[in-house]
Amino acid sequence: MKKMTELPSAEQRLDALTAQRVLCAVSGGMDSMCLLHFVLSWGRKRGVEVAAAHFNHQLRGCQADRDEAFVREICQDWGVTLYTGRGDTRGLAAEQGLSLEEAARTLRYRFLRETAQRADCQEILTAHHAQDNAETMLLNLVRGTGLRGLTGIPPSRDHVTRIFLETSRETLAAYAADHHISWVEDETNLDPDAAARNLLRWKVLPLLRELNPRAVEHMTGTAGQLREINAMLEAEIQQTVETAEIADHTVSIPLPPLLEAAGPIRSGVLLRLFELLGAGRKDVGASHIEALTKLAQRGEGQLNLPHGVTAACKQGRLILTQPKRNTERVLLEMDCLCRWGTYRLMLTDRKTGPGLWLGGDGPIFVGPCPPGGRLTLPQSRGARTIKRLCLDRGISLEKRDALPAIYVRDQLAAVWQLGVDVKFLPEGSARRFIQIHTNTEENEL
Repeated sequence: MKKMTELPSAEQRLDALTAQRVLCAVSGGMDSMCLLHFVLSWGRKRGVEVAAAHFNHQLRGCQADRDEAFVREICQDWGVTLYTGRGDTRGLAAEQGLSLEEAARTLRYRFLRETAQRADCQEILTAHHAQDNAETMLLNLVRGTGLRGLTGIPPSRDHVTRIFLETSRETLAAYAADHHISWVEDETNLDPDAAARNLLRWKVLPLLRELNPRAVEHMTGTAGQLREINAMLEAEIQQTVETAEIADHTVSIPLPPLLEAAGPIRSGVLLRLFELLGAGRKDVGASHIEALTKLAQRGEGQLNLPHGVTAACKQGRLILTQPKRNTERVLLEMDCLCRWGTYRLMLTDRKTGPGLWLGGDGPIFVGPCPPGGRLTLPQSRGARTIKRLCLDRGISLEKRDALPAIYVRDQLAAVWQLGVDVKFLPEGSARRFIQIHTNTEENEL
């Protein structure tokens, strides 16, 4: 008699949970169907209730509807309560300047957390496995990462647990065969040109396995070791960060503990200061950390940093300051002066001074540039990020963060000094002019 495939590491992770009701994220693919089957079997033995959640990203038309119908039918056959949701992934990507993968992940996890709360589930389970982890490590490595990126996917964080993270996809395939588990295949996963992750999955990892058949297994082990090292570093970073003081738009730290810390600890502390300030660590690179370190070692001077942050050394402390920024969108009303940040704007029906013409119907707002926002400018080859457009024009991060972005309804239509998106170019009489001045300019609106 054939021995059934066992998943000991997955069972250990489940046994470590204290939840009485769990929610399985089920796409309909092989990995998630194995997850639902395995957790359901475990739950029945342990007296733990199991529910399922399926999110339709509305990216694949009738194929996505087919997946949802399949999951619904299986859950009915297996006696599992199913919660379904759907969202406009392309719309969110366009609105916030995200990639489709980022937008899909944002919508999916938002749905899973809301569903877990509604269904009184204390833990969310996903089907990420060892190969997913290896792909994430490689993606982070080629894109440029620190130690945290090389730790891969966290096994458990914020009540989301990945019980298969040490289980190979081949083992899951054997489990599916043993238990006669059916699934649906997302055809986009089979196209190596569809996404960077697919390229790794179908071209890079097979080459690594030729070098060593246990490549994924070894990467999984390395990720675990790096997580332990990273946790130790994080503990030391936190200990030093606790000496910092936070005030309104300012965070400061005494120089002695900062300078006494080892290099990796010091870098982590400096990045954490940006987070405490509310600026976040995005766009803060190695060159900024090096410049901050030199400033701290000198013990005097001043430095301009991303997100409008200013660093200075005074009285034995490193002080980071970020002036209050406009974060809300303000409605522009016809012929009415609007003050926004360091700019003054007025919506008119004629060109009067510097500004831009805008087409499109609906109310017009001014606000900050959205994170990852994109514009498709005339004669361009497609949408480009605000960050890239600013780099091409030599606009610094500090100036970029202060640029007024123009919105028609909820859509990004233009950014001052960059241009107007092709969807909002003026046509015929359907156009309005936005006059724009800085507060330092002599001209009055």
